[in-house]
Amino acid sequence: MKESLPDAPTAAIFIETSSKKSSKMAREIKEPCKKEACDIQACLSKNNFLPQRCIRVIQLLQSCCEQCENKSTHCGSVSGLLK
Repeated sequence: MKESLPDAPTAAIFIETSSKKSSKMAREIKEPCKKEACDIQACLSKNNFLPQRCIRVIQLLQSCCEQCENKSTHCGSVSGLLK
């Protein structure tokens, strides 16, 4: 009688998924505030590029930029959006 072994593809999927999560986390650390910047772009696109309609998401980016001491490439234009 043969012993059954776990499916190798299942293990491979787990490893691949884990490495994708690690990679995503590494990107988030490398690119702080990227999500907030993308949220602003989406909001502006939906609101005819009127920043006054996206104040909340703009403030979230500003807060993120303050937390990372403006060391993100996504923080360069936030001050102009709040004027």
